[in-house]
Amino acid sequence: MSTFNWVNEAEKQWNDRSKFWNKNSKEMWEVGSRKGIIPFFLKHVTTAKSVCDLGCGDGYGSYKLAQSGYHVLGIDLSEEMIEKAKSQRDSENLQFEKGDISKLNIEKSTFDAVMAINSLEWTESPLEVLNEMKRIVKPDGYACVGILGPTAMPRTNSYRRLYSEEVICNTMMPWEFEQLAKENGWEKLDELPVYKRGADAINLHNLSTDLKQALSFMWVFMLKRTFDE
Repeated sequence: MSTFNWVNEAEKQWNDRSKFWNKNSKEMWEVGSRKGIIPFFLKHVTTAKSVCDLGCGDGYGSYKLAQSGYHVLGIDLSEEMIEKAKSQRDSENLQFEKGDISKLNIEKSTFDAVMAINSLEWTESPLEVLNEMKRIVKPDGYACVGILGPTAMPRTNSYRRLYSEEVICNTMMPWEFEQLAKENGWEKLDELPVYKRGADAINLHNLSTDLKQALSFMWVFMLKRTFDE
């Protein structure tokens, strides 16, 4: 009988990766693949709102949100990530907590918006996270979710599943997440495609959305909660 525990293994692996992630996160958010996310967020969610950053890592994205005028709580499963976030990010409207984003210790309808960038793919049940997001945002609240595209290198983390090995990378595609969100109380308002260098050599403008997503490194969705329960 397997003793594999997804949550425990995920925490262990992200603790091990925390130094590498911390070394590179600033560049990703400032000039790399995540540079367009905060401007995209600002288009839809007014400042001075409360935001929960789910799977915040070392907290640089949370810090960017706080810099932009939001009140932010960053949550991550990795103790090492949270320690780095607390020690390096200093802002009166920014807090960090260790937690499982699929089982949040947060009251219903607490936040105006949530952000989850490349974090749902590392959970055993993305649907559970979607439902938690819906629970903790206020009626008509927002969710900004980034899903790794087919060309993203981290997808190699799921390869060993083909040998029946247990892995912590869920190979959900952007179009699968979009359908999942639609079927579970979310409306898509906008989207932000992110491509690897070199994709600009292709005339992407004339491609259909599914072909654009198939070429993407990451696809960022802006969702709005469609109903209250």
